[in-house]
Amino acid sequence: MTTKASTKSRNGKVSTAVKKDVKERLTQKAIGLQIQNLSIDKVIPDPMQPRKTFNEALLKQLSESIKKHGVLQPITVRKSGKEYIIVMGERRFRASKLASKKTIPCIVRTYKNNDVLEVQIIENLQRQDVEPTEEAEAIAFLSEKYVPSEIAKRLGRSDNFIRQRLKLAGLIEGFKHFVRNGDMTISLGIGVALFEPEEQQMMLETMGENFNAHQVNRMIKDKTFDLEKASFDVTDKKLMPKAGSCVECPFNAANQGNLFGEGKMVCTKSACFEAKKTKSFLNLIEKSKKENILLIPEIQKYWADDENNQLILSQLEKNGLKAYLLDDVEIIENPNEPTIEDIKTEYQHYELSDDELRRKLTEAVQDYEEELGIYHSAQENGFVNGIVFHPETHQHKEVFVKVIEKSETENSIYSEPLANRKMADCTPGEQIVKINEKEIRKKHIENNKQFEEVVSMIRETKYIDTKKALSVDEMVAFSLSLYENNVDYVGRQRFFSGLLSNTSKMTDVEIVEYFKKKFKKEIFHKLIRYILTKQVHFGESNHINNLTNISFYNAMQGYYKSKIVNIEKEYAEKRSKREERLKERITILEKQIQDLND
Repeated sequence: MTTKASTKSRNGKVSTAVKKDVKERLTQKAIGLQIQNLSIDKVIPDPMQPRKTFNEALLKQLSESIKKHGVLQPITVRKSGKEYIIVMGERRFRASKLASKKTIPCIVRTYKNNDVLEVQIIENLQRQDVEPTEEAEAIAFLSEKYVPSEIAKRLGRSDNFIRQRLKLAGLIEGFKHFVRNGDMTISLGIGVALFEPEEQQMMLETMGENFNAHQVNRMIKDKTFDLEKASFDVTDKKLMPKAGSCVECPFNAANQGNLFGEGKMVCTKSACFEAKKTKSFLNLIEKSKKENILLIPEIQKYWADDENNQLILSQLEKNGLKAYLLDDVEIIENPNEPTIEDIKTEYQHYELSDDELRRKLTEAVQDYEEELGIYHSAQENGFVNGIVFHPETHQHKEVFVKVIEKSETENSIYSEPLANRKMADCTPGEQIVKINEKEIRKKHIENNKQFEEVVSMIRETKYIDTKKALSVDEMVAFSLSLYENNVDYVGRQRFFSGLLSNTSKMTDVEIVEYFKKKFKKEIFHKLIRYILTKQVHFGESNHINNLTNISFYNAMQGYYKSKIVNIEKEYAEKRSKREERLKERITILEKQIQDLND
C-alpha cells in the first residue's frame, strides 16, 4: 500500500504508482466525477458482462489485500432503478464480498447500452489473465464496429494477434472447451478454426471424447496444403476464374494472419486445391500433346501395379499419350551449381576442416560443369524435350528425355526380370513371389510411416521437459545414437573394439537387444567423453574465445591439471620471450623517432 509517507522512493523521486494515482484523481476531479461509498448490497454484476471466468485463488488473494488495505481503486457503475450495475471492477466487487465489506467505493457514470458493453470488453481485454476464448469472442464483437488495425491500437496489441484471436472465435464450442481447460493450445485451436464449423464437428467426432493433440494435428495436416509446393501457379487468376488467385484467396492462411509462420501460404480449402491441381494436370497433358513433349510420371515398374499409379497411367493413355515409366527412359536434368553452404550441409556429420570443405566444393563444381556440358549437348545426342511429374502432387520439371531402345530379346516378356513383369504375365509360382515381395515392401513403407508418426507425436508432448533422470533405455538409445553417428572407424577400433562384435549375423533389432544386455553406464560415460574430445573447434577458435572450447578446457582441469599447467607454462615462456624482443624492437624504433624529431 502506498501512503503519504511513502510517496517518494529512497532516491527522493516520486514513484510511478503514485504519479498514476494522482493523475487519476485529478482527472476524476476535472470531469466532475465523485467517488461514493455505496452499500455493497445495492451493487450487482452486469448479466451481460462478457467476462465469465474468475480465478478463485487470485480472488482470495485480492480479498486478503482488501481486508488489510481496503479497495484502492474504485469500481465504475451505472444506476438502474434502485440498484447500481457494475461496468468495470467486478473482480474487486467479488473480492470485497469475500472480505465481508459492507460498502465499496464507486464512480457512478451514465452510459448508453451499447457503450457499456464496449467499455467492459475493452477494460477486460486490457487485463493480463484473459481466458483466450473469451478474449476471442470479445474481439469478434468489437470487429463488428472496428477494423482489426483499430482494435489493435485500442488494446495495444499487434495486428496479427487480433487476426489470430478473430480466427479463434470461429472455433466450435466442443473445441473451445479443450482450450479453456488447457488440453488444447491456442495455436492448435487456431489451426482447427481454419475450417468451417461442419468440418470442425467432423474432426471432433472423429477424435472422440478424449482430446488427442497428435490426432488433431494429423487431421489439420490432411486438410491443409502448402501452397509454396503447389504444382500450379498460385498467382494465376485464370486457372479457375471463379476461385481466382490463391495469393488473394481468403482461404489462404497467410491472409488470416501469420497462422503458420511469417507470410506462410497454406490452403485451407481442400476441394478447391484438389480441383486446381487436377485442372493444372490436364493443362500439362494438353501442353504435352500440343508441343510434342514426352510426359513421364515418376513411377518405376516395381510400383506400376499400385492402384494410384494405375490411375495416372490410364489417364495418360486415355488422352492419347504413351505411358512411359522411369525404367523406359534416360533423363538429363539441368544441374544446380553447388555452393559452400551446400557442401557444409552435405558433410555436416563429418569432421572436415575448412580446407577439406573447399576441396569438396572444387570437386563438386567440376562435376557440375561436366553435367552442365552433358545437359547442353543433350539434343545433339538424341534427347528430346520432356516433363517429369510426381504422380501424387503433380509437381513437375522440364528435362531432356530419351526412350531406351530395347532389342527383341529384351522386349520378350519372359526375358525381363520378374520385378519388371506385370502380374498377369507371370506363372502362379511367380505371382506368389511377386505378392510376397510387394508385401515386404509395403510393410517397410508402413514401418517408416508408423515410426514418423510416433516421433511426431513425441515431439508434440512434454517429453523433452521431463525432469526424471534418464532411464537405462534412454541411455542405451543415446549411446547407440552417439556411436552410430559420431564415432568413426578409427575411433571404433581404438576405443570401442568389441562393443558390437559378433553381430554380423544379427538383425538390427537383435543388435539393439544385444547392446542393451552388455550396456553399462561406463559405456555411456566413455562415449560422452569421446564426443567431448571430438567436438572442440580448432583454427581461430580456442580456449578463451569459444564456449565449447572454454567449457572443455575447464572440465579437463579436474583430470590433467598439472600437465595442462606445464603446457601453459611453456607457452607463457614463449610469449614472455617474444614480448621482451618486441619491447626491445619498439624501444629502438622510438629512439629513432626521437632522433628524427631532434
